[in-house]
Amino acid sequence: MEQPVFVPYHNRHDPGCSPEQAARAFGEVLAKRRSVRQFSDRPVSRETIQWLVRAACSAPSGANKQPWRFVCVSDPVLKAQIRLGAEAEETEFYRSRAGGGWLRDLAPLGTDENKEYLEIAPWLIVVFKLNQSDEGGKVYYAEESVGIATGMLLAAAQHAGLATLTHTPSPMRFLGEILGRPAHERPWMLIPVGFPSADCKVPEHALQRRPLAHSLIFDPEPPS
Repeated sequence: MEQPVFVPYHNRHDPGCSPEQAARAFGEVLAKRRSVRQFSDRPVSRETIQWLVRAACSAPSGANKQPWRFVCVSDPVLKAQIRLGAEAEETEFYRSRAGGGWLRDLAPLGTDENKEYLEIAPWLIVVFKLNQSDEGGKVYYAEESVGIATGMLLAAAQHAGLATLTHTPSPMRFLGEILGRPAHERPWMLIPVGFPSADCKVPEHALQRRPLAHSLIFDPEPPS
């Protein structure tokens, strides 16, 4: 078995302030993130998208297999095709696939089968999960790895002042067909990226966040 090679870790990020200050500043940026469905057609540069994907690709992954692919679409014809495919699946979802409970939970968000933003947003990033490597080898913890990478992409976009939406039409096979992706790449998420429109609004329901105590547990709890 090949022996691992280790090298010094010289390139560690130094925020120039305390960890507490850096964590708070970053947390305050991410706390302003919202799922946006009203986009401006204001251009976003290809370089910006490249840096967002670079950030995503810095994510950890099982055995460092990096089982992801980010297909970035700006062509109006492809975006129109993606919208048609997404709306076809979403129409079926709202008519017959979603149960009553699911629809009730979605009602405060005001979502429906209309996905006009898929043509308006300057970029659509289609995230694919690789079920095997391009060479046919195994990948490990692909679901977890792609999820972490996608979260880092969303964080990078928020840090850049851009709006995003996590869209998961189901099934998503049409994305692979439209984009001509190979069979070992499975569509995982569709993310419009751009600036919010001048009249953008978000559901009040989406602003409601549970208190930190609901999600954070110290074990053991600090002494009172």
